Amino acid sequence: MRIAFIGDIVGRPGRDMIKTYLQKIKEEYKIDFVIANYENASHGFGLTLKNCNELVACGIDVMSGGNHTWDKKDIIPLFETHELLRPHNYPEGVPGTGCKVYEVAGERLAVLNLMGHYSMPMCDNAFRKAQATVQELKEDGVKNIFIDFHAEVTSEKRGMMMLLQGQVSAIIGTHTHVSTDDFQIANGTAYLTDIGLSGCRDNVIGMDEKVPLKQFLTGMKGHFDIPKKCKKILQVAVMDISEGECSKAFKLKYFDDDRVVKSDAWYED
Repeated sequence: MRIAFIGDIVGRPGRDMIKTYLQKIKEEYKIDFVIANYENASHGFGLTLKNCNELVACGIDVMSGGNHTWDKKDIIPLFETHELLRPHNYPEGVPGTGCKVYEVAGERLAVLNLMGHYSMPMCDNAFRKAQATVQELKEDGVKNIFIDFHAEVTSEKRGMMMLLQGQVSAIIGTHTHVSTDDFQIANGTAYLTDIGLSGCRDNVIGMDEKVPLKQFLTGMKGHFDIPKKCKKILQVAVMDISEGECSKAFKLKYFDDDRVVKSDAWYED
C-alpha cells in the first residue's frame, strides 16, 4: 500500500493548498490512503464540522489531532460520525479514540495518534501507551502501523523511534510546524521528527508575526491570527508499506507558485 501523511493543516491557507493539490498528488503518485492532522485546521485552533467535511471532500481518509483537539467543542459528536482520532493517551473517559484499523490495498493498516508530554496537556504516558497498543495490534494480526506523534520536543519523538523501530511501519512527528531534514527508514520503520505545517510559510509557524514578535519583545501575550494573505506550502510524506515494513519513502513540498520539491528518505543499515 502507498499512504500519504499531511501534518498540521493551519487554517484556510492550509485547507486551500489541500483543495488545490491533493487530488493531483493522489493521482500522480497513486496514493491508496491519506492521513492528515486537523490540529490547527479551523482558524488555527481545532476543527469545526464545516472544515471537517471540506477536508474529507478533498480526499482525506482519516484525521489525527493533538493538544488543540478540544478547542472547537462541536468536534465531540464528530468522533461518532467521521473518521477522526484524538491522542490515544488522553485519560480514560475522553470522547473518541486514538487508534483505528483500516483495510487498505488488501492489507490492514492501523493509524495511531499519540501526544507528547513537555509543554502539553495532562495525559497518560505516551511511551507505555504506545508499547501496549502496538502489542495489542500485533496480537490482533495487524502488521502495518502508522503513528502520528504530536510532541513539542525532538528528544521525545526520537525516543519513540528508538523504542519502536522495527515494530511499526512509520513514526512521523507533528506539532512544531517546522519541518526537519531527517526522513529515514531504519529496520523497516520510516521516521521523520516533524513533517512541518501546511499553510502560510512566510511568517511565524503559520500565524501572523505581529503577536509573536510582541510577545518575544515584551513578554505580553495575545491571540494568534492567520494572515489573510501569505505565501503557502503543502508538505506531504509518502510511504510504501507492506507486511509491517516501509520499503520506500519520500517527501513532497508543493508551493503556491507551483514549485514542487521532492526528497527521498535515506536508508539506515
